Amino acid sequence: MSALGVTPARVLRSEWIRLSTLRSTKITFAAAVALMIGVAVLMSWNLDKDFETMTAADRADFAVEEVVLLGRVLAELAVGVLGVMAITGEYATGMIRATLAAVPRRLPVLWTKLGLFAGVTLVVMTAASFASFFAGNAILAAHWDFSLSDPGVLRSVLGAGVALTFVCALGTLLGFILRNTAGAISTLFAILLIAPLILPAVFPSLSEYLPTSAATSLVTAKIEDGMLQPLTALGVLCGYLLLAAAGATWTLMRRDA
Repeated sequence: MSALGVTPARVLRSEWIRLSTLRSTKITFAAAVALMIGVAVLMSWNLDKDFETMTAADRADFAVEEVVLLGRVLAELAVGVLGVMAITGEYATGMIRATLAAVPRRLPVLWTKLGLFAGVTLVVMTAASFASFFAGNAILAAHWDFSLSDPGVLRSVLGAGVALTFVCALGTLLGFILRNTAGAISTLFAILLIAPLILPAVFPSLSEYLPTSAATSLVTAKIEDGMLQPLTALGVLCGYLLLAAAGATWTLMRRDA
């Protein structure tokens, strides 16, 4: 494909073919969906089983998203690794050189891959989030009757899909920046799992602005003190992606493949 023949539609089509034909992509998404729904069913069944031993206060304070959407924590690992390996796998095999030779301006490759992976993840994981809610709620219905129309519940279900999309997009950008699977995955997990344990002790005022805290605000139906408002949390996550995108852009334009 010559430079004159490169169009956004052709780049998108090329990336879609690559994404849709990779068996690992389908397996990873299937695993993420299974984790979301499986954890929702298991947690709901366990809570329903313990209903008789719960106090009245515990029953009243129960939040549905804490149970039926808990699987997103495990699903994050799957979609995060998928985002990283979608990029670092090409660097490891040298396929990225062929891609950049076909699209010499380079940036369309970054934006197309990022947009495609994020878009597919948003659709798949939002659907998994709704499936988790309905599956868990069907089990809990004997004692609790939650609805998407309850305050904050619909936002929580949608927020889980957005939070998982953020993780996949961040993994994709880290793949471009570090170009190494182990390094990018380690960095992603350090941001998601280790930073929330260490940074609040050093910088308490910044704890609510960490990616994990912002994602939690999106998924929590009832916002409590010390948590960001949902729109602010969404802005924080977008800010992290903009910073990562700037780093990925600089790396892609300045370094050879």
